Formats: sequence, C-alpha cells, structure tokens
Amino acid sequence: MSHSLMRRASTVPKPDARPEFPALVPPGSLVEGQLAPARPARARRRHLLVLLSFLCLVLGQTGIAGWYLYQRAADQYAASFAFTIHSETESTGGLLQAMPGLSALTGSASPDSDILFQYLRSPDLVAQVNAALDLRSVWSGPIRDPIFAFDPEGSIEDLTRYWARMVHVDYDAGPGILTVEARAFDAGDALALAQQIEAACAALINRLSAIAREDRLSHARRELSRAEERLGTARQALTGYRATHRIVDPLADLEGEMGVIQRLQQSLAEELVTLDMLQATTGQGGKTTRKGEITDARITQSQRRIEVIRDRIASERRKFGDAAGDRNYARLMGEFERLKVDVDVAQEAYVLSLASYETARAESDRQMRYLATFSQPTRPERALYPDRIMWLLAVAAGALLLWSVMVLGAYSLRDRA
Repeated sequence: MSHSLMRRASTVPKPDARPEFPALVPPGSLVEGQLAPARPARARRRHLLVLLSFLCLVLGQTGIAGWYLYQRAADQYAASFAFTIHSETESTGGLLQAMPGLSALTGSASPDSDILFQYLRSPDLVAQVNAALDLRSVWSGPIRDPIFAFDPEGSIEDLTRYWARMVHVDYDAGPGILTVEARAFDAGDALALAQQIEAACAALINRLSAIAREDRLSHARRELSRAEERLGTARQALTGYRATHRIVDPLADLEGEMGVIQRLQQSLAEELVTLDMLQATTGQGGKTTRKGEITDARITQSQRRIEVIRDRIASERRKFGDAAGDRNYARLMGEFERLKVDVDVAQEAYVLSLASYETARAESDRQMRYLATFSQPTRPERALYPDRIMWLLAVAAGALLLWSVMVLGAYSLRDRA
C-alpha cells in the first residue's frame, strides 16, 4: 500500500514545473528572455458570421431602403403659408411691440393664436377639409406606397394621425406667428390643401370675433331696447292725453286764456273809467227817479257792460280751478307736466343709451380680430419630400447600431461560456 502511494505522489506534477509547449521557432533562434512571435491571424467561422451579418443587416437593409426610397416612394410637394392674428387695437402695444424679446418673455401672444394652434391639429379641421377635398384620395398617392401614402380604407382616426404627418404647424409664441406646411403627392393638391386650411382658420377667427363682439354689444343693446320701450310708452301716454282732452299744449292754451282775461280786465278798467266820468258829468250818481232808478241811459248801459265783463272774467277764472269743468287748467297742467317730464327723461335716457351703444359698437369694431396672412400659399414646382438622403442615413445608422449591439452581445455570451 505504501508502495502505491509513493507511485501516485511521483506522478503529481510539481508546482514549479512549467508545461511544455511546442516550439514556435526552431531551437536556438531566440535569445534568452525573448518572447516568441504570434502566429499569423486566420479567418475563423465566427469572423465569417460577423461579416455575413454585417452584409445582411447593414448593407442589405440600407440597400432595400435605398431601392424603396428612389424607386417606389412617391414624391411629395409642400405648400406653406404664414399668418398672425391682428386687431386694430393691441392690448400690449407700445413698448412690448417695439421689443420682441421682451414680448416673448412676457408671453404677449394673443390667446386666439393658441386656440388656432390647437385647432390646426384637431379632428374638427380634418373633417372639414376632408369634406371639401376628399383627403383619402389626395393622400393615397399615385402609386402603391404603403410607407408614405395613406390607406384609402383608413378611418377618420387614422386620417387624423396621418394629418399630423402631412400638415406641419410651427408656432412662434413670442410674436404669435404660425407657419403651416401642407404636403401632398401632387403640386395642385398641396396648394388646394394649404388654401383650404387657410380659409378654415380665417372662418374660425371671424366666428370667434363675431361671438366676442356680440358679447360686448349685448348689454348695450339691451339697455338701448329698454330706453326705446320707455320712450315709446311715455310718448304714447302723452299722445293719449292730447287726444282725450283735445289739447296739443295746455300751456299755450292757458296763455291764450290768460290773454282773454287780461283783455277783459283792460276792458273793465276802461269801462269803469267811462262810468266814473259819466257820473262826474251828471252829478252825484246822476239823476234818479222816485224809485231810485238812474234816469241817464248812458250810465245804465255802462253799468250793464261792467257787470257783463265781470261775469265773463269770473267765468274765465273758474276754468283754472273748477274740478267739474272741461277746462280745469290746474288739473290739465299738472297731468301734462307729469307726462312731459316722463317724455323728457325717457328721451334723455334714450340718447345716453344710444350713445353708449354707438361707443360700444365702435370699440368692438376696433377690437375685431382677423387673420393676417403675410405669406400666401403658392404652387410648388419641385418635390421636397421624402428627404431620401436623410431617410437613407437614418436607416443605415439604425441598422449599424442594431448590428453592433448584436455582435457585442454574441461576443459577450461567448466569453461567458
């Protein structure tokens, strides 16, 4: 047993013993301490797989993409226009308008521009333009192009997503300028699409301006209507008063009555003077009979005239305070003055309401907003899309990145095995 153990121990290599390798160079050709040169590199199977994968994944995909872009993809034409929302009065005028940088920092763009920016990407606008131009046929392309063209069988949701690819909106929030670029596979279709979008935006701004204008004018219009109604009621009451009493102006009628009384009083004074003169001429009261009657006929006639004039004056004066009479001027004047005051107050209120309405309308007209297109859409002459070079570079870069990741992953797994 001890003999076998000693035999096993003799077969175990010593720690200091170095394994023997076949000589790479003939013995005696190396200086002591110099390493032997490496063997010449030889292509192995994994190298061929890496090369084959590069050809398939990178060059193959890039070649297929180039063939599709230059042989199958249809040309796309672009028509663009730029506009802003303008009004006669700018609430942020003056210094902000003179300093675009400051206006950009303070966010002085019109809220209408923000609304229009969202509207340009809304399904509502897509539906309107589709109803006018039939976007499915416009964007389906002249040839079968499954990547860049639209599927005519797509739904309105698909059309809305494709709209975001073909209609690009650039919004500069500082000055509130919007630039719209519409693409199509035909130059005429691109121009028609841009014009239709511009018309839809203008219609939206006009509709919003009309609503805002109506809101500003509604209060002034209501006040004017109430003033007109009040004035009409007051005038109708005054007209009814005049028709009932058959008097156009009681003041003028009263002045006439006062003139009659004044003339009667003047006649009475003259007649009294005449009577005094007759009595003075004929003696103390004139001659009388035994029964006390005046014998002078002139004095008698003068006295009768005086009595008639006094009775007439009394009758005219009773018209001013007789409640039962047809010409009770105190009552008529009181009612007329009340009605006249109502008419005057209603007239003044109507004039003020009319002035307020005209002022509100003028202010609304000055604040009306409209679409100011400073760059009109024109018919394109050359196709700008798809950008074949950029697409080709993007495909090549993506394929190269994918190939690199795959190769690095394969070598990492090999090293771990």
